[in-house]
Amino acid sequence: MSRTKPHEIVERALELSTADGCVVIADEESSANLRWAGNALTTNGVTRGRTLTVIATVDGKEGTASGVVSRSAVTAADLEPLVRAAEEAARSGASAEDAQPLVSGVPASTDFTEGPAETSSAVFARFAPALGEAFARAREGGRELYGFANHELVSTYIGSSAGLRLRHDQPNGTLELNAKSPDRLRSAWAGRSTRDFTDVDPTALDAELAVRLGWAERKIELPAGRYETLLPPTAVADLMIYQMWSASARDAVEGRTVFSKPGGGTRLGEKLSELPLTLRSDPHAPGLESAPFVIAHSSGDDASVFDNGLAVPATEWISGGELARLTTTRHSAELTGQPVSPGFGNLILNAGGDRSLEEMVASTERGLLLTCLWYIREVDPATLLLTGLTRDGVYLVENGQVVGEVNNFRFNESPVDLLSRASEAGRTEKTLPREWSDWFTRAAMPALRIPDFNMSSVSKGV
Repeated sequence: MSRTKPHEIVERALELSTADGCVVIADEESSANLRWAGNALTTNGVTRGRTLTVIATVDGKEGTASGVVSRSAVTAADLEPLVRAAEEAARSGASAEDAQPLVSGVPASTDFTEGPAETSSAVFARFAPALGEAFARAREGGRELYGFANHELVSTYIGSSAGLRLRHDQPNGTLELNAKSPDRLRSAWAGRSTRDFTDVDPTALDAELAVRLGWAERKIELPAGRYETLLPPTAVADLMIYQMWSASARDAVEGRTVFSKPGGGTRLGEKLSELPLTLRSDPHAPGLESAPFVIAHSSGDDASVFDNGLAVPATEWISGGELARLTTTRHSAELTGQPVSPGFGNLILNAGGDRSLEEMVASTERGLLLTCLWYIREVDPATLLLTGLTRDGVYLVENGQVVGEVNNFRFNESPVDLLSRASEAGRTEKTLPREWSDWFTRAAMPALRIPDFNMSSVSKGV
């Protein structure tokens, strides 16, 4: 079965199906990774895998029911039982609330019958020697580097009884680098997202981290409170991603989210920021390319298995500072009267700013410079109040200069409220959201200046 081409497995599963409708998704996954600690490589490896998802739909008197079964390492002997299991799940289940006709009329991908794309250790051919140079420089500078580089490539094949024959190759690379002082009392982090590791420079990142460790030689204790704060692109990405995960039109109409209008309806058209912010998604954005059609392995608030293959267009979620769109499936679009706006594979925030984070620091009279956020959790969905911690460096800026490292904090903020209070946005740049990097990596964000960021309590973590 491992030597059988994915499209052949999809076709065979569709042939075996006796359901009224069927969608089959084959995901061919490969990954390569490097890990290091104390300025030396520790492990590396390459993995391969295949996951097959069968979605069976059965028409009944009370509507259409769906059954979804996913399994990995499927053998030839497992294929028919997998199809039957999906059909049995559909026949024994209740009608699906999100039922829609399966997507049809989409031209087949020209490479649908070709073998999957695969990654290998060769993806690190240029990166690994540069990492070795970074190790040497770190040793000379009296610091230790820890971290990992991971590259994965997923080739997804979708076939359906309605005629879909689609294929998408999604590369995804992440680099996380942590520098520590030998006594482990100082720590600094940097991360990057990449499609192929040709655009990341570990020696440049090490130089950046060396500067931050130098800042941390002076320790300053600050109390909890509201501070002018510079949020770097990675922190902005984490907050905007969570905001979009909470941007379901149906939830807003039902009065359950920050995008619900008091008294009924949604906040669409409302001004969220005085800055000319545009928050958008575009599957064809250079360097951030994502699937141009829906790939849904299950149904939920922002996805429907019936929408597999539906086109994903470029969409502005916030336009000129105004809320312009909320996410919908075809089903929730009908319920809410909103346009169909499928979920997003990347996220880009732009406000026309052209200053770098360093330039924003230079114009700061007194404030805090963050490195990143982590352990972000929701406190109140009605306001999208989030709490979390700072990590790996919070620095005090005075008269345009970083004068030392302060203690970490717990924060309490709503990303929607932050947009309304942001006084400056810097230059948009590709970034790695640290908190959500296991789920979402394709983001481009500016740094944001918040005049009164709420550091609600002091944290002793690093």
